[in-house]
Amino acid sequence: MKIIILLLCFFVSVAMVFAQQQTFDISTFTPPKGWKQQVGKDAIQLSKDDAAKGTYCLITLYKAVPATANAKDNFDMAWASLIKEMVTVSAAPVMQPSATENGWEAQSGYAQFESDGNKGIAILITSSGFNKMVNAIVITNTDVYEKEMTAFLESISFKKSATDAQPAPGNNKENAAIVGTWGKKAGVNPSYADPVANGNAGYSKDQYTFNTNGTYSFASKTFRYSSNKLLLVRENGSYQISGNNLTINPQKSVIEAWSKRDGTDKWGNLLSTQNRPLEKITYTFTKHYFSGIEVWNLVLQASQVTGRDGPFSNNTTFSNAWYYAPISSINPVIEMPVR
Repeated sequence: MKIIILLLCFFVSVAMVFAQQQTFDISTFTPPKGWKQQVGKDAIQLSKDDAAKGTYCLITLYKAVPATANAKDNFDMAWASLIKEMVTVSAAPVMQPSATENGWEAQSGYAQFESDGNKGIAILITSSGFNKMVNAIVITNTDVYEKEMTAFLESISFKKSATDAQPAPGNNKENAAIVGTWGKKAGVNPSYADPVANGNAGYSKDQYTFNTNGTYSFASKTFRYSSNKLLLVRENGSYQISGNNLTINPQKSVIEAWSKRDGTDKWGNLLSTQNRPLEKITYTFTKHYFSGIEVWNLVLQASQVTGRDGPFSNNTTFSNAWYYAPISSINPVIEMPVR
């Protein structure tokens, strides 16, 4: 199949005005005639197929989500959380030249995929600007619909809002205070407890990784002796620091169920995946040195518990707090399974 190379004038251009124009979230566009549409809470899908020939094209346009100031980082994060959740790609994306206009920067890339014997191309276009990003995905196994697809993408423009003048989070000195990986281990998080299980003896291990560019990832592993499954939370998004306030803006959060390898807390096979509610929250944070164990902790405080962090710590040095320690031999990193 001919590889579709997209022109990057779309997604940052000013759309021409047609009577058929529609709006979804902050995006205005002209849909292709005769294509099916399905509107959801977080995205709108447009599709066309030929059952006789077995050809299809599916376009998904997502609502704007919080983002960092680095457009390529935003693309990479969206590729990992959107494309890889949708199809199995065979290689890293082939990137196209970026384009910038009206304060938005478009990053685009594609890769071949194969799913149940069905081969095709997955294309991601990430447009970043004004502390937001908008993603569009194209999944197709033909170039028959290339003109209609390209015309649709070129028609997209973004509404401006009062917040567009606000700077996007990015590299700054404040971020350096928490950059790195921090983890904690406690009893089973009640968010993942099983009320019908014989007991919830076991553990939950949580881990944040804060990057210099204003992005973060979060992982949580839950092991229960009474369960035949391991639970894994994968989450990513952006963060901002203002004084001693840390604001977490999740973009994608899923919980996966894995079988136990040999009945232990080792990853077996992936059983199921489902989306988790996105919890945006502002913590009060500090770094505290515990002389007894001679280690600095990242202390996060909030007015109430979160599903992400679980119950507050029993350590009463700080009230309503969670204590995350640097990764070390006694606080090892979570070994992530390969999907």
